[in-house]
Amino acid sequence: MLGKDAQHPQKFMNIKKLLWKLYPVSFSTKVFFVENLRVMVHSGIPIADALKTLGDQTTNKRFKKIILEMKANIEGGQTLTNNLAKHPDIFSKTFVSMVSAGEVSGTLDANFEELAMQMRKEHTLRSRIKSALAYPVVIMVATVAIVAILMVYVLPRMMSIFEGFGAELPLPTRILIKTVNFINTHGVITLLLVIVFAAGFIGFYKTKLGQKIFHKLFLNFPAIGQLAQKINLARFSRTFSSLLRTDIPVVQSLEITADTLSNIYYKKAALETAEELKKGLGIAEVIGRYPKLFPPIVTQMISVGEKSGSVDTLLKELANFYEEDIDNATKSMSSIIEPLLLLFLGVVIGGIAIAVMMPMYTITQQI
Repeated sequence: MLGKDAQHPQKFMNIKKLLWKLYPVSFSTKVFFVENLRVMVHSGIPIADALKTLGDQTTNKRFKKIILEMKANIEGGQTLTNNLAKHPDIFSKTFVSMVSAGEVSGTLDANFEELAMQMRKEHTLRSRIKSALAYPVVIMVATVAIVAILMVYVLPRMMSIFEGFGAELPLPTRILIKTVNFINTHGVITLLLVIVFAAGFIGFYKTKLGQKIFHKLFLNFPAIGQLAQKINLARFSRTFSSLLRTDIPVVQSLEITADTLSNIYYKKAALETAEELKKGLGIAEVIGRYPKLFPPIVTQMISVGEKSGSVDTLLKELANFYEEDIDNATKSMSSIIEPLLLLFLGVVIGGIAIAVMMPMYTITQQI
């Protein structure tokens, strides 16, 4: 009995930890944390005192608790790296590795500055991607909402009027009537089917096979493929460059960089490059095997950097180039996507309108 009773507090703690993990820490909050920690460390303030100040200023309850726990642990003799590594869902491998390299080499101030710059760029990149996706998402949601309102409230009344005339209805109208009747008669089943389909789609997307299929489609899809390539190249260049400037070994830097890449094929290429480097091959030589992922300009600049010993500098230039290119692409994408989305909205709503108008025209002729 005592053993079972002793398990209850442990179960309660596990549930509490799970609930804490459901309380997210935004990327902008982490950027604020790094920026201010960098300034205070540069000013000579001890890390424990800096963490105390940041913990008092943080409004996110979970992050405040973590920061103050790190402050107490550091005062107890633990390193900052060990404390950061305890929270992998908040602090990425890139974050932990750059801090670790700074603690070992005594360049924590410089590494914080590099990390802050890298996170600012990543935050800007994410903001551009979100802004590019916002308009299509709004249009799709609006279309679904309009169709749902028509199907549930407007069309059933009109369809019952058409059926009452007893005339032969056009095929589009008959299809629309059957659809409306099914949705209104089996609304719960329809909703469950949509939920099951969405859950199945998301579940399949998260599998390795799903990622291979969809990530390949993303790379080969017109316009979207070029943007996906630029996003991964920008992240690859920026993260790899930042890690190299903190004296982290090249192989380890590539392995950490692979974790930041969203596309499975770029991730695989980075990991395979890291393995080949262990055999003595050069970076440019290995990534040159992936011409569809890494354009010639990337391979050539890395090759020049390897010969001149300035890979990190040239990668930084590449990152700036692709980030600027992404900015221009996202701005022009809205002008390209807007007419396509409006066309989609017009086809859906227009199709319903035609199915409604056709029987009215037929009935008018018969009268």
